[in-house]
Amino acid sequence: MDQNRNLNRGYRKLIVWQDSLQYYVLTCEIVRALPYELRRVASQQIACVDSVHRNIAEGYCRRSIREYLQFLSIALASAGESVSGWHALKEAGQITGEQFGAADAAAYKLENGLLRLTASLQHKRDTGEWSDNLILHESNAAYGGPDND
Repeated sequence: MDQNRNLNRGYRKLIVWQDSLQYYVLTCEIVRALPYELRRVASQQIACVDSVHRNIAEGYCRRSIREYLQFLSIALASAGESVSGWHALKEAGQITGEQFGAADAAAYKLENGLLRLTASLQHKRDTGEWSDNLILHESNAAYGGPDND
């Protein structure tokens, strides 16, 4: 049996999860250049962005719509926290406008994807269209990507 095809790891095929990893990579690239005295700020920025992909994965692995939506909400809140951090870093002159623009664009895409996914899943839950064994299909279809059956 191929361990990489474990059904519990289906979140790796989710576009929103992949976008959240790219956001994490970008965040690490930007904060790596911050001076030593801002290490706590850099660590907090990495932590809240890291929380996004982790909560998407954990919610997916819980296998219930209620818990999945709860963890997507936490992921969205962490993304919002990270955007607040980018604004503070920009206002303090600690990152460039270009760095802020790249991070803000990545966060915007991710936040909108999480909002669309959440709204779609809530609708499916409310109309009884949800099937816990179709998490990957349901999630990518809601996010606007391929369903990867």
